[in-house]
Amino acid sequence: MTDTNDSTPPRTGYWHLWTDAQGVSHQSRCELTKFEQQRMGGAAPQWNDQVAQGEATVIFSVQPVGWIGDWHQNPKPQWIVPLKGRWWVEAMDGQRVEMGPGEVSFGEDQGCVAGPDGRIGHRSGTLGDEPAHLMIVQLHVDPVGAACHWK
Repeated sequence: MTDTNDSTPPRTGYWHLWTDAQGVSHQSRCELTKFEQQRMGGAAPQWNDQVAQGEATVIFSVQPVGWIGDWHQNPKPQWIVPLKGRWWVEAMDGQRVEMGPGEVSFGEDQGCVAGPDGRIGHRSGTLGDEPAHLMIVQLHVDPVGAACHWK
């Protein structure tokens, strides 16, 4: 994150798993760009980009070594933040992204249509010889169906 004395707002990248109009999931590399210097709870100013406000469910998940979640859709639009270990996500178009701590994904592949190969949504799994510890923030919103709509 950028020093708050710097007047240039930072940019933070994330992966967005989304569904196109034909019901096929894709992954796009996106950026959060609407950072503003703000105080939070009386602390010194920091860069914040408030992307959503409303009801959400926070889940901490631990996927064991070798875990694979075969083809499925995210239950709700959700931010997924790896805390420890590594994991991967493969979209219906075949793109596979591997992530670890410090990387962020927004899973919004609801509304996919199963292809002739049986693929629907995405599949995901752990990498390496340790479990993947994830923090998931499920938003209680409708999916948008467009890449990179969070700015």
